[in-house]
Amino acid sequence: MLQEAVDYAMAHETPWPHDLGAHLEAGFFEPPPHNEVLGPIRPRGGPNGLILRGGVEIARWGDPRQVDFTFSAAKSYLSLLAGIAVADGLIAELDAPAGYNGAHNGAITWRHLLQQTSEWEGTLFGKSDVIDRNRNLAVEGKGRKGDARPLRAPGTFWEYNDVRVNALALALLQRFRRPLPEVFAERIMQPIGASGDWSWHGYRTSMVEIDGRMIESVSGGSHWGGGVLIHAEDQARIGLLMLRRGVWEGRRLLPERWIEESLTPCALNPNYGLLWWLNTGQTRYPSASAASFFASGAGGNITWVDPTSDVVAVMRWMDPPSVDGFIRLVMGALATGR
Repeated sequence: MLQEAVDYAMAHETPWPHDLGAHLEAGFFEPPPHNEVLGPIRPRGGPNGLILRGGVEIARWGDPRQVDFTFSAAKSYLSLLAGIAVADGLIAELDAPAGYNGAHNGAITWRHLLQQTSEWEGTLFGKSDVIDRNRNLAVEGKGRKGDARPLRAPGTFWEYNDVRVNALALALLQRFRRPLPEVFAERIMQPIGASGDWSWHGYRTSMVEIDGRMIESVSGGSHWGGGVLIHAEDQARIGLLMLRRGVWEGRRLLPERWIEESLTPCALNPNYGLLWWLNTGQTRYPSASAASFFASGAGGNITWVDPTSDVVAVMRWMDPPSVDGFIRLVMGALATGR
């Protein structure tokens, strides 16, 4: 029964403390001084979420209107903005240079940035890319990272690196010439009927001048504070837009080709597309279909989209090792009609 999945979700809360600011400042991601929090952060609420099937809500738990930071699920929202930039002709093609200078960074393409294979080198808004070199998500918060390993050529090495994602956000801002949250609201959130409860933030160090106007460049997560504050109901709408291949109530918001590109496995990491996590070979979550894909943030913030079962599920503050167990219970309930 779906109630078993709901009960499971409530019983498997993330071990992260409610005081997220103290958690970050204590050096969960990295030790001082690299852990300095630069953007807004606030305590989290309790576990919550909901499940849609065929666009209809079939289960919910906790308070799905609880607005919290969603950490790296925001990366997938940057992917949506990149798709809009492509649709608007602001990005000619994914394999075109992203506009950086120098022999190394100048070879970086938009695809490299979106697949996390850019090897971008530099310091942005007070954070060096070295902070996230050698990052291993399997031991997040426990393993060593931040060693200045030799860089590879752009496009030849996959690495999850939040400084480089912030470099992508800045590159998109420079193309749109207006705040990314404004574009996101106008082109995605308002058309899908999202609430006005969400917001997107950068850092106190991330103000940049665009055409004589000071604009905050937002972050692709909450690693150093900032990122997207949002509730599960709005996240479910974003997931439903992806499930419907970029169309909402007959109106195309994202190109069909962009959805295909976003969900195409990276050659260097088959479980990663364009800032969306994939389930190629069912190796990420064995209980989910191979066609499933995810927006995923630290602390247990997951949007699961499964085209084969017409399901969108949002899980907030679920213990990450328990996610597959939750999916197993949902799939079992759907199979039995219970």
